[in-house]
Amino acid sequence: MADLEVEAVNFEPEEDDLMDEDNAADIDSAPMPRLKSAITGSAMRTKGRGFRTETDEERTIRMSGRFDSLDSDGGPGPERSIEGWIILVTGVHEEAQEDDLHNAFGGFGQIKNLHLNLDRRTGFVKGYALIEYETFEDAQKAIAEMDGGELLTQTIAVDWAFSKGPYKRRNARRRSPRGRRSRSPRRRF
Repeated sequence: MADLEVEAVNFEPEEDDLMDEDNAADIDSAPMPRLKSAITGSAMRTKGRGFRTETDEERTIRMSGRFDSLDSDGGPGPERSIEGWIILVTGVHEEAQEDDLHNAFGGFGQIKNLHLNLDRRTGFVKGYALIEYETFEDAQKAIAEMDGGELLTQTIAVDWAFSKGPYKRRNARRRSPRGRRSRSPRRRF
């Protein structure tokens, strides 16, 4: 047992170690920023949006810029999407396939796009579909003929997916600052 060679292990740092003593002194001397709790309220977080205070004038200037929008004629009715005219089909049978919708709606014009969303949990159709046509006339014809029609033994409703809002009244009566109130008569004393 006395013949065993024992190798001594040197635990002293060498030049090629990742952290040498010179750099360690520099790191220790640099002050670390302290994050304080939001509960104490002594330090304010500045990352993200909403932490900069903004005056009403600055906000008005920022919000008065030009924003992108689709041109509209201003009245109620269907609204064109960026690529075509989209109709919404509701009441779709849960076991319907895309081919069933193509067969039913393909006769009105070329279908540019069709979305039939599935429920992740069950794998069945959610009950609605979005169908996009290239032209307004094709979409209008599909709505006129298929609204209230039947698809796979279920009555479906077909309408525009996007529509313009109602006309705005130009001389609308000013409302009270408290919002809408009932029209009950005034109290008599």
